[in-house]
Amino acid sequence: MKNVKKRIHYILLLLVMCLVGTSASRAAIVSGTVVDDTGELLIGVSIRLEGSRVGVVTNIDGEYRIDVPDPSKAVLTFSYTGMKTESVKVNGRDVINVTMTSAVESFEEVVVVGYGQQKKASVVGAITQATGETLARTGGVSSVGAALTGNLPGVVTMQSSGMPGDEDPKIVIRGQTSWNGSDPLVLVDGIERPMSSVDIGSVQSVSVLKDASATAVYGVKGANGVILITTKRGSEGRAKISVGVNMTVKAASQLPGTEGSPEALYMRNRVIERELGLKPESWLSITPISVIEKYRNPANLEEAERYPNIDWADALFKKTAMAYNPNINISGGTKVVKYFAAIDFLHEGDLFREYETGRGYQGGYGFNRVNVRSNLDFQITKSTVFKMNISGSHGEKKSPYNVADDSFGATQMWQAAYGAPADAFIPKYSDGTWGYYPSNTQGAPNSMQNLATGGVEYTTTTRINTDFTLEQDLSFITQGLRASATVSWDNVFVEANRGICENWYSPQYKWIDPETGETIWKEQTQTNGLDFSEDMKWSIREGEARNRDTQRNIFYQGQINWGRRFGDHDVSLMGVFNRNQRATGSEFPHYREDWAFRATYNYADRYFVEYNGAYNGSEKFDRRHRFEFFNSGAVGWRISEEKFMKFSRNWLDNLKVRYSIGQVGDDNIWQRWIYATQWATHNALGFSTTPGQVSPYTWYKESQIGNPDIHWEKSLKQNLGIDFSFMRSLVAGTVELFKERRSDILVDGGRRAIPSYFGGQAPTANLGRVSSKGFEIELRINKTFGNGMHLWGNFSMTHAENKVLDFDDPQLLESYRKTTGFAIGQDHIVYDAGYANTWDDVIAMTPHNSSDDQRLPGQPIMVDYNGDGVIDSADSAPYGYSGTPQNTYNATIGWDWKGWSVYLQFYGVTNVNRTVVFESYRGKLNTLFAGVNFWSPNGTDIDRPLPVWNSTPAYYNGWDNRYNHYDGSYVRLKNAEIAYTWTSNSWIKHLGLSSLKLYFNGNNLWVWSKMPDDRESNFAGTGNASQGAYPTVRRFNIGLRFDI
Repeated sequence: MKNVKKRIHYILLLLVMCLVGTSASRAAIVSGTVVDDTGELLIGVSIRLEGSRVGVVTNIDGEYRIDVPDPSKAVLTFSYTGMKTESVKVNGRDVINVTMTSAVESFEEVVVVGYGQQKKASVVGAITQATGETLARTGGVSSVGAALTGNLPGVVTMQSSGMPGDEDPKIVIRGQTSWNGSDPLVLVDGIERPMSSVDIGSVQSVSVLKDASATAVYGVKGANGVILITTKRGSEGRAKISVGVNMTVKAASQLPGTEGSPEALYMRNRVIERELGLKPESWLSITPISVIEKYRNPANLEEAERYPNIDWADALFKKTAMAYNPNINISGGTKVVKYFAAIDFLHEGDLFREYETGRGYQGGYGFNRVNVRSNLDFQITKSTVFKMNISGSHGEKKSPYNVADDSFGATQMWQAAYGAPADAFIPKYSDGTWGYYPSNTQGAPNSMQNLATGGVEYTTTTRINTDFTLEQDLSFITQGLRASATVSWDNVFVEANRGICENWYSPQYKWIDPETGETIWKEQTQTNGLDFSEDMKWSIREGEARNRDTQRNIFYQGQINWGRRFGDHDVSLMGVFNRNQRATGSEFPHYREDWAFRATYNYADRYFVEYNGAYNGSEKFDRRHRFEFFNSGAVGWRISEEKFMKFSRNWLDNLKVRYSIGQVGDDNIWQRWIYATQWATHNALGFSTTPGQVSPYTWYKESQIGNPDIHWEKSLKQNLGIDFSFMRSLVAGTVELFKERRSDILVDGGRRAIPSYFGGQAPTANLGRVSSKGFEIELRINKTFGNGMHLWGNFSMTHAENKVLDFDDPQLLESYRKTTGFAIGQDHIVYDAGYANTWDDVIAMTPHNSSDDQRLPGQPIMVDYNGDGVIDSADSAPYGYSGTPQNTYNATIGWDWKGWSVYLQFYGVTNVNRTVVFESYRGKLNTLFAGVNFWSPNGTDIDRPLPVWNSTPAYYNGWDNRYNHYDGSYVRLKNAEIAYTWTSNSWIKHLGLSSLKLYFNGNNLWVWSKMPDDRESNFAGTGNASQGAYPTVRRFNIGLRFDI
């Protein structure tokens, strides 16, 4: 019996060992690496074993390890925000590397909205979003605003200058709807700040809110749309260090072409011959051909200086300039603290040539900036998170001393490249003397000398931003309840006038008369009567605070959120209060206060309802109108989720229709306290009987007439949107139809139709109305082939037009001369009906109100638009479009495969006008603009009339005719990139790197346009496009980025 029991024990033990062995043989550990479709390692990817609660996430190196009980049957699910969820069968493998592809239409993707986030599937407002990675591809561009171009439908950017440190474009969202400004609200991590306060490398995402439903929670501040910039934050895991550098070659994009001296003088002879019957004295300005040829082929240095032929663009600007942008960031964290820190340095070089003057300094432009950022998240308790954002920047801009960028003095630095004649003078003669043109020093300035001896000013801008946020989970009160409080302090300090001042320096100039060879010296004697001699009169200035630009802001906010899901019913509520106090220099602080809420309802991810409201206050209105309530509502229907759409499940991923309507307010006018009548002291009055004596009394005058009934502008916005996706996101897109009617628009007193005998400036009043409408179309294509090759494309178009319905126009003014009935900023010209080819045509022309005796053959036949028998300014009628494009187009295509990636972006605009007066021989300067087919008696395809020399016909050139009003349409290759990325599976692992990306990209590489230069708008400089601006640039960039 004992032997039997012993045998049974042995048998049981053997069975147990067999079972354990079998189990051990079936269990396994699966490991691997997860990357995206560009080869970039993905951190925090969720890997779960289907049918169980087993799950892990990838570490800082994109690696994972997971226990799999049965490798032969197990299925692993890989999920990550913004990527398609992948299900992979293990099939007995112990190493599985996964490449995740971008989920163009991932409905679980989180979209940043006003005061929160929402799943993309539940969004019912008009919102579009781009990632920081998208902005980083923009070819060495350092401006976040410039990087937005084409990447966000509905967002229109207009570049006007390439000046270092001042390349931010003008931005409008869905066109212009008010003459009081259409700049959108820009928020960085929820705080109102300029885009320049953040560098591209720190941007996580950019969301643009466009309709009333999306912007209503921002009240009046969001009337023109909202741009939300979210910066990067840390995540739990080992520290990840990312290092990058961009090295960019810049070149002037396109300047107006001018002919050389010989061509200009030949054409001048032709111009003079045409007008000899009217101005016989012009014969004295005829240049013999033998002399003209000396400009082309001078025999020696003496002739070269007597007969100059200067290419001013080449004389002023270098072929290339350099820009550098190294940056480094570190992110990571534990369960207690998560961190992201970054430092970014930017150097923008100057396109102007540097000339040695022997004065101990080098003039010109330039910009250096350092940005730093630290975002920290502290998990104080399980339910309490404290967030602290500290960021700052220090920028130093170099420019000529005491010359503002928007002043006439600044235009003299580059004016020569935009219109100085090639034959005027040598910029710097062989003896070291500067050249000048005594007949017209402003039309033909020596821009080279202005810059080289204009001194140097360093303007530094130091910005410190601090945000503190406390988030508390209040689920112990009721499930889904959360609250947060934020306080923020921003300080901006600007120091100017530091550098070398040359305001009292007057160098010697000379000009060599080409007719006589005589040298004309500008400076003959000094103030003491002795012969002139140059000296060092510059002084060093220590700098001073620029009071008008120094800012201090304080912002505080309280917010409460509640969200619960009850079966198929998903409900959320949000309420927020914030107050902003901002002051510049020594002015009284500006105050703004907002109360807002949002309520959403979602049934089974099929039906969506949202209601928003905001109660806003503004100091600009009387207490009766100071606060106003604005609200909006939106609904959505995800048709693809309906039962009757089951037949389409194999090919239709998503089909959603949404509609929003709402009212927002606006107080965007520069004046403060416009409701109040204001008084100011008047200059002391003099006694008429006693010269030199003034009254001892202080006199007061009414300096501003107030309007106590002034109130908010109101904008009623509607939006109809359709979102669709087919064949597992192979084709996806959005169609938006929008309409806006803005009423009670503020009309400044200076623009009101008030009789001249009124005796003062009328008060601002709510007298305007504008309607606008348009559409957006976006199509996205995304295809990944079996071999891992990934093709994608993004194509979009936006159309936005507006019409002024009411403006305070004079009642008896002709309708075509009124603002009402046309677009904001509508262009105007005096029309013509072809050319007067003969003297008979000239005699038959309608008389002009001025210079009627100066008419010539070849002159445009101006149209008497109002039929009063005379050509005058009253005949100026609407022409073309405004300066804001109605249509914008974008086409982006990309290809990724085995670490390689290629990317191209084309961008264009149509239905836009720009006025630029580049006239040949204007001001009796021998400037001949190139590429123009001038009038001739038997000419065809004529571009413009033959220029004039001594004759002065009216409405011939200038702002009145169509020849200087250009079609501002263009198409440009905005960005292009080719890159290769190595991952940790390659040789870089031996260097301790997890990824390495090398890329070549460029910005603004090619452009087609009818414009004479490459500015997209006229807002830079003085706003007078004829005076030019710092040239816009093309960029060729090589970059490197690696992760440790």
